[in-house]
Amino acid sequence: MKNIVLIGFMGVGKGSVAREVIKHSDYVAIDTDDLIESMENRKVKEIFESEGEKYFRKLEKKVAKWLEKSVQNTLISTGGGFYKQENLKKIGLIILLDSPFDAIIKRIKAHPNAAKKLKKRPLLSDLEAAKKLYDERRPEYLKLADIVIDVTDKSAKECAKELLKKVKKHG
Repeated sequence: MKNIVLIGFMGVGKGSVAREVIKHSDYVAIDTDDLIESMENRKVKEIFESEGEKYFRKLEKKVAKWLEKSVQNTLISTGGGFYKQENLKKIGLIILLDSPFDAIIKRIKAHPNAAKKLKKRPLLSDLEAAKKLYDERRPEYLKLADIVIDVTDKSAKECAKELLKKVKKHG
């Protein structure tokens, strides 16, 4: 068992799928944004607001180095921009959770805690800019991914089962 690294646009369901995967496997899960919040003792949104994106990306780099050296047999959920880490392939098997932008926004807005979910993601405050960012990132996500899972209109449980099946086939 090696690490599984979940990448994908913010709000695609990386955390939800990770929680389902650990229910149906021997993996434990960690989240890069949670690690950063713990390191900084403040929320990602606060870090972005007070220090800016450049500072946040430095924190991601620090986490990526630690993951490569110290973490094994773990499912790692990443923030939407974490895919840019140079050592990503060394951390583990990269799985893209993929969905069209409109479906991601629809999914977030349908969530019972939608307002909180949107507030938590500073880059989603301007949907036009977020769509542009999605369009920039998606080809890069696809290029990096060892496995792609289309999560559109699927439950987290369905995605988790598909993910585990594909990981097993991948070897």
